[in-house]
Amino acid sequence: MQKIAVLYDAGQAVLSTFDLDEVLQRILGIARDYFRLQNAAILLLDAETQQLCVRSQIGWDPGTANVRLGCHDGITGASVVKKRPVYAPDVSKDTRYISSAHSTRSELAIPLMLGDQVVGVLDCQSDRLDHFDRETIDLLTLFSTQASIALQNARLYSLERQRARQLQAINKIAQQSTAVMDLEDLLERVCSLVQHEFQVPHVSLCLREDGELVLRAHAGTLTARLAVGGRLPPDSQPWSQILASGSTLLEKDIRANPNAFQLFSECASRISIPLISFGQSLGVLTLHSAQPDGFRDHDPEALESVADIFASSIQNAQYVERIRHLSYLDGLTGIFNRRFFEMRITEEIERARRSGSGVALVITDIDQFKSLNDEFGHLLGDEVLRQVSSLFHQQLRKIDVVCRYGGEEFAILLSNTNAQHALGVAEKLLRLVEGWNFPGVPRTVTISAGVAVFPEHGTSRDELVRAADVGLYAAKQSGRNRVCLTTVTRAASARA
Repeated sequence: MQKIAVLYDAGQAVLSTFDLDEVLQRILGIARDYFRLQNAAILLLDAETQQLCVRSQIGWDPGTANVRLGCHDGITGASVVKKRPVYAPDVSKDTRYISSAHSTRSELAIPLMLGDQVVGVLDCQSDRLDHFDRETIDLLTLFSTQASIALQNARLYSLERQRARQLQAINKIAQQSTAVMDLEDLLERVCSLVQHEFQVPHVSLCLREDGELVLRAHAGTLTARLAVGGRLPPDSQPWSQILASGSTLLEKDIRANPNAFQLFSECASRISIPLISFGQSLGVLTLHSAQPDGFRDHDPEALESVADIFASSIQNAQYVERIRHLSYLDGLTGIFNRRFFEMRITEEIERARRSGSGVALVITDIDQFKSLNDEFGHLLGDEVLRQVSSLFHQQLRKIDVVCRYGGEEFAILLSNTNAQHALGVAEKLLRLVEGWNFPGVPRTVTISAGVAVFPEHGTSRDELVRAADVGLYAAKQSGRNRVCLTTVTRAASARA
């Protein structure tokens, strides 16, 4: 009758809830009450670290509940190795004994089995010598099967809940990322979404650019060792390996690898997933943890689904960015067009206003271009435009902007520039064009230019353009093939 009562109560405890800790605590309470145990515990086996960790206990001494034992250590470890109960009738005479309570005199460890796999140990201890007889051991062995069932049920339930949460997270990420077409906004949102939805300390995103990996965005609490826009070393691990293999890599303790490149100072473990779209490797999404073993073997499955979504979204945003870029290019010369100029001049003026620096505008055109077209034909005129554009583009800094403003007219924005430097740049371009040999054009081609500077000659787009136009007009009236600094003051430009 006792056996039936014990197994019935244990069965009811198992079926009462899917919360693992609550079930295990109830089972330990039944074991203590029915078998008059001084203390009892359930230890779970971590398959990755091969350590036994206390999940629930009753009666252990303070400070011992967080102990982690190797699967070969102690009487509990012996039961794992042998896959059967191990009994020490007098722990003082058993060299395997590891103390968890000073009152313990005898200990019985019973492995918790799922199929032929050990998943944990039911550890029973008594303050009496040789407390467990054969019948009690057999009954506790049957009783331990209830704990195994509870463990399996709770794990399955937990896994389903985790998968449900992951599916919700994936759905949310898909909805929020696929609707974003601006690449920079998308990259920042990707990192923030993953960091929040998967509750990890830090997330980074690197993209391939010109054969190198560039850190484009990151979000989290760790300390970055590379600024956004920084390039990773060409042979940096593990990213070069991931890109070469196209496979996810889980690093459980990167501190053990002295050759591993760390993006974040506190990072101890990480999981890196390649971003692949239509067979093209775009970059790497990496989740970082400050703890060793911060990720589990089953984590990549959901993250790879997320990476697939992001890869498609990133590629779409890159296509949109390329199309947008093409819309800013002049079809004939290949340099930026007036549409791009109108956007950039406003940005440059605002940047100069914030930083207190200057920005210069040079407006230039090819002298007597109409007569050149009439004399030599439009095809040759078009070639002159292309070559002048190329000369301008080659001579300017990367931060400067040259645009075809209209017809034979060009607008050049010079960042962090004062009037003296702007005049020098314009004069250099003028002499370069004057001395250039344009194939098929038997006469010299020249340009005229007007220069205006923010804030001396204007503080808005209209004021600055109007002032540069005045300088260009003065250059034309003075005989062409020359550069003139505008005579318009800021006050006069504002009145105009």
